[in-house]
Amino acid sequence: MTGPKLNEGATIVGERSGTKATAKYVRSSARKARVVLDLIRGLDVRRADEVLQFTDRGIARDIRKVLASAVANAANNDGQDPDELYVIACFADEGPTLKRFRPRARGRASRIRKRTCHITVIVARMSDERLAVVQARQAGGAAGRPSSSAASRQARVERSRQRAQAAKEGVDAIEADETVQDADDLAAEADATAEVDEAVETDEAADTDVEAETAEVGDDTAGDAPYPGSALPQADGSAPEGFTIKGNADSMLYHEPGSRYYDITQAEVYFDSADSAEAAGFGKPGGSTAASSETSDDAAAGDDEETK
Repeated sequence: MTGPKLNEGATIVGERSGTKATAKYVRSSARKARVVLDLIRGLDVRRADEVLQFTDRGIARDIRKVLASAVANAANNDGQDPDELYVIACFADEGPTLKRFRPRARGRASRIRKRTCHITVIVARMSDERLAVVQARQAGGAAGRPSSSAASRQARVERSRQRAQAAKEGVDAIEADETVQDADDLAAEADATAEVDEAVETDEAADTDVEAETAEVGDDTAGDAPYPGSALPQADGSAPEGFTIKGNADSMLYHEPGSRYYDITQAEVYFDSADSAEAAGFGKPGGSTAASSETSDDAAAGDDEETK
C-alpha cells in the first residue's frame, strides 16, 4: 500500500479528513492501480483529471471515475467548491482473487489468479495559501498565454497596434511642438529685422539646437510601459537605462543578462528585476513560478515513488 489512509485512526465518531469515494472489486491488480494513483496524489482535481485523461493505462479510466465520484460527493454532500479541492489521499487495497485453472500437458493444470482491488480517492479543500497560488497561476495563464494559435496571433496584432498608436501619438505631439516653435521663430525674425546680421545668425543657430533636442526626445519616445517595473525598447532597439532583463511577449519568457538565450532574444519589453517580470506573468526558461514549482515537486515525488 502506497500513501496514507487518512480515513483510518479517527478518535471521534464521524471524524474524517476529507470526502472519499470507493470502487470495489475492480478487475485489476492493486499493483497496477498504485502506479497510476502515484501520479495524481497531491494534485488539484482539475489537473489530476487531466493527468488521468492522458495516461496510457487501462486502470486510469476507472480511477478517473472514482475521482469524479469523490468530487461529486464533496459538492453535493459537503457543499464544497470543486475548484478548491485537491487529492489529499488515494490508495488501492487488494480484493479477493478469483482462482482459475488452465489445462497443461500430461494431464496437469496450472493456476490462473484473476486479481481484484478496491480503489479509494479522498479529496479535501486546499489551504488558503495554496488556493491563492493556484488561482494566480490559472489567471496568469489565461491572461498571458492564449490557448490557441488564433488567439495568440490576435494578441500579437493587438500589441503591435498599441505600439504603433503610441508612436503615432508621440510623432503628432512632436510635430505640433515644431509647428508652434516655427511660428515663434517667424515672429521673432519679423520683430528682429532691424537688428544686425550677427544677432539674426545667433537666433537661427539657437533654433536649430532646439529642433535637434526635440527630435532626440521624439526618437526615444516609445509609449507607456505595459507592466509595472517595465519599459519598452528605445527607437534603436536598445535597453533603457536601469532595465536589463529582456521579455518576449510571444513566449511569455524573460531572460536575464548572461543567460543562454539573452543575446539572441528580440526583446519586446524590458524589466528592471526578475520579480517584476514574474509579477507580469512572464516565466523563466527551463523553470516556472512558485505555483508550478510546487506541483512539479509533487509530480517529481510521484516519479520517485514509482521508481522505488
